[in-house]
Amino acid sequence: MSALPLTFAEFYPRYLREHSKRGTRVLHFIGTTLFLISLVTLTVTGQWGWLPVGILAAYGFAWVGHFFVERNRPSTFQQPWFSLLGDFRMYADLWSGREKF
Repeated sequence: MSALPLTFAEFYPRYLREHSKRGTRVLHFIGTTLFLISLVTLTVTGQWGWLPVGILAAYGFAWVGHFFVERNRPSTFQQPWFSLLGDFRMYADLWSGREKF
């Protein structure tokens, strides 16, 4: 097993390799979109119940992608903060076209 990356710049290429299949990326994209919608809904309504809904949607879609499409273990289990940053970075990169589905 290789050493854990020490910086996000080291981590992100590994993160992308762990999300190489289109289905995984699509599921992550859906989950992150639902999470962001839940944050907007929370902000507009003030109803905190939207936060766990968004978290469950994000992790649910992502983990289905990992376990059933990519067939790997989510990096959340080893590096949760880098993984969270990686998810938002990949989301932005997919929107901008820097990364492909």
